[in-house]
Amino acid sequence: EGEVVSAAMTKTIVVRVDSRKMNAKYGKSYKVSAKYHVHDEKSEAKMGDKVVFVETRPLSKTKKWRLVEVIKS
Repeated sequence: EGEVVSAAMTKTIVVRVDSRKMNAKYGKSYKVSAKYHVHDEKSEAKMGDKVVFVETRPLSKTKKWRLVEVIKS
């Protein structure tokens, strides 16, 4: 689950997934994020939407994820 940060490509969206990690020595938490290229067949997701996606077979060099659901924000 993540937030759409780009919907400029055809049938592809870029989704940012944020998570929190904890430093092992000092115990301080910090935020890390990862970006995924997700296949959006119907181009239904817009920038800022929350989306759910799953792993699938490779569709291109960078696209290995498929859109399941759009949670409008």
